[in-house]
Amino acid sequence: MRLVIQRVSRASVSSSGFETASVGKGMLILAGIEESDTIEDAEWLAGKVTRLRIFADTMGVMNHSVCEIGGSILVVSQFTLHASTRKGNRPSYIRAARPETAVPLFESFVRFLKETTGLRVETGWFGAMMQVELVNDGPVTIIMDSKIRE
Repeated sequence: MRLVIQRVSRASVSSSGFETASVGKGMLILAGIEESDTIEDAEWLAGKVTRLRIFADTMGVMNHSVCEIGGSILVVSQFTLHASTRKGNRPSYIRAARPETAVPLFESFVRFLKETTGLRVETGWFGAMMQVELVNDGPVTIIMDSKIRE
């Protein structure tokens, strides 16, 4: 599982002109799931995300987690995070999980976030063409991959 985590002042996702979800201060997480991902990958990433200290304390130092600031989280599925550009100019998405694998893992990841944080966690529509708007705060953008576990 690969995540792009952005610290945001606000973020929203819409589809077909209708706003699906929006959050205030917190995180926007773009989540890509590959065929080899497991429930353990989703659980590990959810735990790591909730403990990430990327929010400023009173001294301006990134010392607080999303839980400590009482933020919210918007999670959007994005299979293109597993694009391979090795050959040619057209990305290949062969490693991206099919919906029958990806949907349950995506839902588990979201459930783990909710259970771990008790915060408001919103999502886009899985598999839909979406428009994502955000105000990246910082900017702070972090990439995490459950296969690398850095």
